[in-house]
Amino acid sequence: MMQTGDHTLVRIPTLRTERFVMRAPQPSDLEAFTAFRTSGRAVGVGGPYTREQAFESLCGVVGHWQIEGYGRWIIADADDIPLGIVGLSNSPDWPEPEISWSVFAPAEGKGVAFEAAMATRSYAYTVLGWPTVISCVSPDNIRSHALAKRMGATRDGSFVHDELGELLIHRHQPARHVA
Repeated sequence: MMQTGDHTLVRIPTLRTERFVMRAPQPSDLEAFTAFRTSGRAVGVGGPYTREQAFESLCGVVGHWQIEGYGRWIIADADDIPLGIVGLSNSPDWPEPEISWSVFAPAEGKGVAFEAAMATRSYAYTVLGWPTVISCVSPDNIRSHALAKRMGATRDGSFVHDELGELLIHRHQPARHVA
C-alpha cells in the first residue's frame, strides 16, 4: 500500500539586491526563460535550444539546488517580471565552481547581471564559505568579459568544453579581498 505524507522540499533562499529579487524559479518564469533559451542570445550557453530543452533546463535549475545545496536564481524586478538567471553551478564537466549569468533581452544593458552577479559572489563567499570562484565565458562574448572585469575578476587561462568549445576563465577575487 502506498503511503503519503513524506515530502522532499527544495530550499532555495531569496536574495534581495538594491533593485532586484533573486528567487526560486516559478512556473510563470517559463515563458521568458524559454524565449531566451530558444533565441540566438543562448548561443553562449550552448543554444539555441528547443522549447522542450528549455523546460528541462529550468527544471534542472531547481534540481541543482537539491543535489548541490546551491544553484541559480531567477532575477526579477519589483513587479516580479523575470529579467534573467544568475547563480552558482559546478557540473562534472566544469573545471571549478562558477558564477554564471544570462540576461533576457528586455533587461540587457541595465546593470541587471552586474548587480545580481555581485550578490551571487557575496553569497558564495559569505554563506557557502568558498575561497574563490570562476566565470567561464566564450571568447566572443564581449559583454560577459566586460562584466567579469567590472566585478574585479582576472583572466586565468581557459579550458575546452566538449560542447561549447574553448571558454576563457575569469577568476573572481578571493573572499579575503571582497568587502
